[in-house]
Amino acid sequence: MKKYYEAYDERYKAAHSKGVSWLSGKNSPIVLDTIKKYNINIADSILEIGCGEGRDARELLKKGYRLMATDVSEEAIRYCKNTMPLFKHCFNILDCINGEHKDRYDFIYSVAVVHMLVLQEDRNRFYGFIREHLTENGIALICTMGDGEEEMQSDINDAFKLRERQHQSGKMLVAATTCRKVTFETFKREIKSNGLVLIENGITAAQPDFNSLMFAVVSRK
Repeated sequence: MKKYYEAYDERYKAAHSKGVSWLSGKNSPIVLDTIKKYNINIADSILEIGCGEGRDARELLKKGYRLMATDVSEEAIRYCKNTMPLFKHCFNILDCINGEHKDRYDFIYSVAVVHMLVLQEDRNRFYGFIREHLTENGIALICTMGDGEEEMQSDINDAFKLRERQHQSGKMLVAATTCRKVTFETFKREIKSNGLVLIENGITAAQPDFNSLMFAVVSRK
C-alpha cells in the first residue's frame, strides 16, 4: 500500500497519459546559485531528493555534474529516463523516508519535497537521511513551500482523492497530494533537532511553479 506522500505518482500518471508534463520544466535558479556559491565542482558527488520530472537534474547533467537524481515516484523516474535517455543511468527510485541507501554525497539538494511530508516522524526521517548521507564536509540545500510565517497542514487521509485542477493544458482530474507549511522558527528547529547545522536561510522562488519557497543551506554537526 502506498504511503500518503506517494500521491504525486498518480498525479504524474494522469498528466503523462495526456502527453503533457505536470510542471513547467523550468529549473530552480537557487540550485545552480548554491553550487556556485559553495564551490561545488564537477568532480563532487551530488544527490537530488525528489527530482520529479527532472527540471533541475536536466541542467546539472547537461553541465557535466556527477548527479544521482532520485524520486519516490516510479512514474517520475520512468518519465525522466524516457525524456533524457543519455542520462537514464543517473535516475533511480528512492524512498528517503522508508528506504535504504548506502552512498554519501558532497552536495544534496531537495526542492519542494519536505512540504509534502505531514507527519513529524516522516519529516524527521527526511532530515535524518540528509545528515546520514552527507560527506563530512558536505552541504545540503532544502527548499520547501511557504513564506516563513504561515503554518498549515492537510489531512493525509485526503491523499489520492481525485480533484479537478487547473493545468496549462486545461482542467485535469488528478490525485490530491499532501502539504504542510511551517514557519521559519519551526523550520530551523527541525533542522537543529535532527543534527544539522544551519548555514543560511531565506526566501526564494522557482517560477512559474513555486512563487514562494523557504530555503536552508545546512551541514552536518
